[in-house]
Amino acid sequence: MTYTLQTENRIELLTRLGKYMLSGDLEWQDIQARAVSANAWFTAAHISLAINNIAGEYLQKDKLEQWIAQYKVTEKPKSIGIVMAGNIPLVGFHDFLCGFISGHNLLIKLSSKDDVLFKYLLGKLTGWEPAVGSQVQIADRLNNCDAYIATGSNNTARYFEQYFGKYPHIIRKNRTSVAILDGTETDDELALLADDVYLYYGLGCRNVTQVCVPREYDFARLLNIFNRHNDYADLNKYKNNYDYHLAIYLLNRIPYMSNESLLMVENEMPFSAVSVLHYKFYDDKKELIDSLFKSEEIQVIIGHGFIPFGDSQKPALSDYADGVDTMAFLCGV
Repeated sequence: MTYTLQTENRIELLTRLGKYMLSGDLEWQDIQARAVSANAWFTAAHISLAINNIAGEYLQKDKLEQWIAQYKVTEKPKSIGIVMAGNIPLVGFHDFLCGFISGHNLLIKLSSKDDVLFKYLLGKLTGWEPAVGSQVQIADRLNNCDAYIATGSNNTARYFEQYFGKYPHIIRKNRTSVAILDGTETDDELALLADDVYLYYGLGCRNVTQVCVPREYDFARLLNIFNRHNDYADLNKYKNNYDYHLAIYLLNRIPYMSNESLLMVENEMPFSAVSVLHYKFYDDKKELIDSLFKSEEIQVIIGHGFIPFGDSQKPALSDYADGVDTMAFLCGV
């Protein structure tokens, strides 16, 4: 007979995992170094940031208890296939967390760009409680599942729809985030905005890739404050993007502004390339906000009255990707 974990057992395990992730365990430190070696976009600082945010926001006992109390956890586990992205460290952890704590059996396909950290953490959980190994497995193919959660690009989403469309599913496409500035921001707030733009080299869907500003906005002040992240240009892959797009703008005579690590160009599109930040002017703030709320491309909005500056990469347990309640979905399959 297979031992089935109860919700309180899962919470205890996750809380223990959070404490371990914040520990200075030498083996854990070595795993983080291996993750850096496996993906040139991962840095020790960014992995540490992701770990701290996950442990602090997701793996605290009181937060987990308050969160799960809002849902009716299933007594009839289903098989859930999860396709994880790999753009930033442990980006798929929240999907795992939702599936694990809701009591379903999980079959997880990891991104080759981010498979070192999660494999190790799953191994830790299984070592502490072997029943985890029966509930959560890593696989290359996700066949015969009852429901699916898949995260990828607009291109991969078409394939996900083809493969998983006939099953209950959550399929996520490309999203990005924007900031609305009104010109009253303090230097400290703009310094935090720099984090929203630069962290993880701008590769996350919660990274700000466009700023919406009033006419006559002081870009010189903004770029000067953004200099705090000029060390990002030390990464070859990032600097290559910067140099490439700078050459494109020069050849095509596209007006741009820059510091040593970021190019700013006027563009109505919210998505921007690595090392590029788009900006657009607005005259009617309410009209701008209405258009952003209607857009299916926007993950979060940063600014006064919205998510605070510097908090784009600190989602809480109930901050679901694309605004789709993953737990409600899992409790209803």
